[in-house]
Amino acid sequence: MSTVKLTINIDGGSRGNPGPAGAGIVIVDQDGQVLGKSGVFIGRATNNVAEYRGLITALQKAKQLGADHVEIVSDSELLVRQMTGVYRVKNAKLIPLFQDAMELRKAFAKCTFRHVPRELNKQADKLANQAMNVQADIDED
Repeated sequence: MSTVKLTINIDGGSRGNPGPAGAGIVIVDQDGQVLGKSGVFIGRATNNVAEYRGLITALQKAKQLGADHVEIVSDSELLVRQMTGVYRVKNAKLIPLFQDAMELRKAFAKCTFRHVPRELNKQADKLANQAMNVQADIDED
């Protein structure tokens, strides 16, 4: 049986912090083929809540796609450092989201996180903004 490896760019944003919030997700397989792009409208939330909601949705989609190995790419230093154990999660609103994400990552043989500058995460950022603009989910699968 072959290993299914996915790279998923995620981004979350909020206008007003808290304010209308959205997340963007771009899923790419090991051959560079885009398997899905989506924007998720979250409602009123902070940017960090939006980042976590994007992560949770991305991990759920990766599981549905049968991934064994997942690399999450994000421009949120906070999320990456919390998910890799460098930072503790202190914000009460983020704790349940963090716990959900930690539980979901157990579904994969390997789940890694990589922080990138905002410029290298433009597609996910664009999808998050589109979801905020239309205040609805966007699926480009």
